[in-house]
Amino acid sequence: MTKKHYRQQQSDDQYEHSPAQDWVYGLHAVESLLKHNADSIQQLMVQQGRHDQRIDPLLQRAQRLEIPIREVPKAELDEQVGGVHQGIAAQCTNLKLERSEGFLNELLVLDGVTDPHNLGACLRTAEAAGVDAVIVPKDKSALMTPIARKVASGAAEIVPFISVTNLARTLKQLQDNRVWIYGAAGEAEQSIYQTDLRGPIALVLGSEGSGMRRLTREHCDGIFSIPMAGEVSSLNVSVSAGVCLFETVRQRKAI
Repeated sequence: MTKKHYRQQQSDDQYEHSPAQDWVYGLHAVESLLKHNADSIQQLMVQQGRHDQRIDPLLQRAQRLEIPIREVPKAELDEQVGGVHQGIAAQCTNLKLERSEGFLNELLVLDGVTDPHNLGACLRTAEAAGVDAVIVPKDKSALMTPIARKVASGAAEIVPFISVTNLARTLKQLQDNRVWIYGAAGEAEQSIYQTDLRGPIALVLGSEGSGMRRLTREHCDGIFSIPMAGEVSSLNVSVSAGVCLFETVRQRKAI
């Protein structure tokens, strides 16, 4: 899959939102924000006395971009962001957490994945595999929480995250745009290694317990399974995502 770096205002560490301001904090989170979305930063708050080889390059980049920097006591940072800030936080404006349904291309679709840890891990894997975007339904699904951002380790800043009101309709739109929909199902007779994943596709993964919802499955062009050699009946959804996405990478590089 071809990677497309959309400027999506997200972070991988902790994130806190209010109507007046947004805070992105943690070294990796702020580094991603400075690289991909610096124009959203109003100011950086840095813990007094915190100067080392990890934080100084971030401050130097901010200075080059003419972003205001404030040194504050650790207690003020603790109170402001309420999380593990690692000595730095960015106050931002106009952070848009989700994209609209209009962006439809090669995707990873998560149906019923409610654990933010799993969502973050899937985002991280999707970015590593070059996925264009991750789609989830707005209902009965994990959205972009601080936990998901932390687990994503920077991927949430890069991979567009699309929350849709009607997943079945979105899958139909994908099909109308000549994207093939393939869903993972443990009982499928055809394995992922027998499935042609070289064209425009959307891979659909359901929850670890119940899998894809019925209506979602009905909109798939085909289903596949991941062969299991042991006694465990299923994999964690983020592990399944890794298997499926990198099988896609393998097939496409073999062309």
